Amino acid sequence: MRSCLTGVGIWILLVAMCAPLMAQEVVVLSGLDETIAWFEEQEFWGETKHADQLKVPRAIIVAISERWRENARDLPVATKKEIFYRFMLPLVVHANTMVLDRRERLTKLKKMLEKGNRLAEADTAWLREIAVVLRIADREQVEQAVDSAALGKIIDQALYKLDVIPPGLALGQAAYESGYGTSRFAVQGNALFGQWTFGGDGLTPQQQRKQLGDHRIASFDWPFDSVRGYFLNLSAHPAYADFRRIRAKARAKGKKLSSLALADGLKNYSERGQAYVDTLKGIIRKNRLQVADNAVFKDEPMRFVLGAADAVAAQKLRADIEAMRKSGELEKIRARMRLE
Repeated sequence: MRSCLTGVGIWILLVAMCAPLMAQEVVVLSGLDETIAWFEEQEFWGETKHADQLKVPRAIIVAISERWRENARDLPVATKKEIFYRFMLPLVVHANTMVLDRRERLTKLKKMLEKGNRLAEADTAWLREIAVVLRIADREQVEQAVDSAALGKIIDQALYKLDVIPPGLALGQAAYESGYGTSRFAVQGNALFGQWTFGGDGLTPQQQRKQLGDHRIASFDWPFDSVRGYFLNLSAHPAYADFRRIRAKARAKGKKLSSLALADGLKNYSERGQAYVDTLKGIIRKNRLQVADNAVFKDEPMRFVLGAADAVAAQKLRADIEAMRKSGELEKIRARMRLE
């Protein structure tokens, strides 16, 4: 996708589609003014009714352009932040949608077991995969989980670990870790949350501390892959047990999940510990990111929205997209993003 979109402007978005993409569902925006105007048309720019539930366009970014990194330097700070948060939020809302879909399936399977029914082979296989991904058990252990009691325990642990993340928290961390999408790691590797990896993969920090091993910043094919990795990280890694405990406690009391409250469970996200948490909470408060905690998608058709550097680039991009649509490449791209 990047090869045919060289020179594209601020951000590149792909809207998650379930049906084949049609020409009228592709929007190409040329430059900053058109981008802001489009947000205004979607009623997703400069809202003043912060007490209302935030409704988000169904748009998912495909890549972060090098041009964004360059142009952001000349933008007013407030504008840079607004653009970043508004292109970032749909990613998080979509991830939470996927989480809720899986929680619904887990709950249905739990009820089936409670009624004394056996799970279908496909459901059992899916449940075992969930257990491995969430670090509930290793693959050898889950293969031994065959009776209803063992499978029920897996479901209970999965429901505890796999839950939504308040978007305000994710927005704050992404802004902090990626410099509002302008960091080298964000541009070169779609890395929005500064997640570490070992073993030769990823991007090497310029000042790598050898005493910590060959640590690198995990890189991703798509920005949404970075969000997915972040969700799995907070859901499964032992370092974030406090985060999951605070979330589960709020759930049990019937409270809404709060980005500020859950930030207290992220002392282990950074070597800075409590200082990191204090900084993160400051970002959330200053930018009023709590308004995004209960954000939902708008009930609307889904579209491609792409950004081009100028009118000439926009014209070429429209031609490229039309060719990709006719060839079926757009649908292949959507499939590779694993958005279901």
